[in-house]
Amino acid sequence: MPRYKLTIEYDGSPFSGWQRQDNAPSVQQAIEEAMERFVGAAVRLRCAGRTDAGVHATGQVAHVHLDRDWRTDTVRDATNVHLKPHPVTILSAEVVPDSFDARMSATRRHYRFRILDRRAPPALETSRVWHVPYPLDHEAMHLAAQAYLGEHDFTTFRAAECQASSPVRTIDRFDVMRHGDEICIKTNARSFLHHQVRSMTGALLPVGRGKWGPRDIVRILKAADRARCPGLAPPCGLYLTRVDY
Repeated sequence: MPRYKLTIEYDGSPFSGWQRQDNAPSVQQAIEEAMERFVGAAVRLRCAGRTDAGVHATGQVAHVHLDRDWRTDTVRDATNVHLKPHPVTILSAEVVPDSFDARMSATRRHYRFRILDRRAPPALETSRVWHVPYPLDHEAMHLAAQAYLGEHDFTTFRAAECQASSPVRTIDRFDVMRHGDEICIKTNARSFLHHQVRSMTGALLPVGRGKWGPRDIVRILKAADRARCPGLAPPCGLYLTRVDY
């Protein structure tokens, strides 16, 4: 059975997240059902990172076994036909060896978070950015965010229901930059805890408002206490943009 690597883009707004669920629509279910309609057999996808409800992706990766050798452009195009009208697209499909695992073979995951810090709310991208109706100091946020870099116990920024065996992670990048009315956060690491990026982003909000400084981020990080995290950024601004192998 050939194994295919799929690169996937989706708007997470109408979904309960990536993972298939019994009573709610998921990205995984939408793709699996689309593929099943053209291959005529049950399939099961394994992804690089299970995104939460409302989180988007421009570079999610998954692998799947199919029961025959399909051309890669057929896998892509036929799946996309059957995905309509879901806001999900297979960007590419390629044959990979059986040793490739979308999750376990990944060496780095890249995320972007978008914040629109203007008074007027967005008309076109309501579900694609975090709207903050007051100006934020992105330079102060960037300076404070450098405390996240390196290996730390990230219990403060970990969801209570996180199933990871250890809260220790190594963050390689956490940059905060501005493009007009929008603040863009880019971060990458080998892996992240459940809600980690949203929690780290939420903790930078009081920094951007001038109420906290870099020492406050260091303080709550060292506390290793979830109760010390000041807030969780909404899922609408978060994007899984790339996975390295």
